[in-house]
Amino acid sequence: MQPDVSVIIAAYNAEDTLPDAIRSALNQRDIAVEVVVVNDASGDRTAEIARGFPETAVRLVDLAENRGPGGARNAGLAEARGHWIAVLDADDAMQPDRLTRMVARARREGAQIVVDNLFIAQNSAETRHRMMFMPRDLEKLERLTLATFIHSNRIFEATYNFGYMKPIFERAFVEAHGLRYDEELRIGEDYLFLAAALAKGAHCVVEPQPGYIYALRSGSISRVLEKWHVEAMLAADAGFERAHDLDPASRRALRERRRSLRQAVSFLSVVQHLKERALFKAARCAVRDPVALRHMRMPIGARLRRMAARFNRGTIQGHGEFQS
Repeated sequence: MQPDVSVIIAAYNAEDTLPDAIRSALNQRDIAVEVVVVNDASGDRTAEIARGFPETAVRLVDLAENRGPGGARNAGLAEARGHWIAVLDADDAMQPDRLTRMVARARREGAQIVVDNLFIAQNSAETRHRMMFMPRDLEKLERLTLATFIHSNRIFEATYNFGYMKPIFERAFVEAHGLRYDEELRIGEDYLFLAAALAKGAHCVVEPQPGYIYALRSGSISRVLEKWHVEAMLAADAGFERAHDLDPASRRALRERRRSLRQAVSFLSVVQHLKERALFKAARCAVRDPVALRHMRMPIGARLRRMAARFNRGTIQGHGEFQS
């Protein structure tokens, strides 16, 4: 029998969290679920753990080489058999009624995509979580348009944006339009996949109540942003704009997002120069794009003020860089 939902879990060195993620998928109520675990060339017991579950419920795709989150999810898409596709990160989890509620909403409203609210878990021991978005704010949306989605994904504009959402997709729509994750991106591949689906005309509805449990991880790639990540996102956005015939509102939103990404590159350049104690380079970068400095937090901002004071006193030393 064809499953209602294929839950794709891309897993890399996830032995500590994978069991809970798999169990949360298998424990979905009143719906037929298959779990596809893609072991992205892990060096730990990830594959062994996946094999420990019944083969009828959990299928393992064992990649010989690491392909990153986009590549691993593409491998999972190729194996998925369900009417719907859900992506679950290997260190996250789902509420037991999540998929039933989302599929019911999609069928009721004739949608090809459903997004929902998220719980934020500080650690695995927590039993009560805060919500990422206020349900009343999501209720106002009703449906998620491409322009709204892009506009939300301006970097550093808010602590959380709609790019954190984990949609479920109608597999027939995904296959009909040949949608796949960008394997060149190590961050932002989820955003681009959903944006492409919306650009292809998918109807996306919003479930205001939280069902996905997002684990807040200090070391995860989504929390540790580097300059090259943002530069790759800029290149991917340029390719996205070339590939799709966008409406005016979406083009405006994309221009605003591009501006925020460029400011983020400037900001991260300043941060990197400060880490390297290259204070003169940091100052030059700040002068070129002063708007980017609004992202500065107090410790870095204070250091820049000290740097400016030294500059005014003419205390530049050695190869054009300040000594602290």
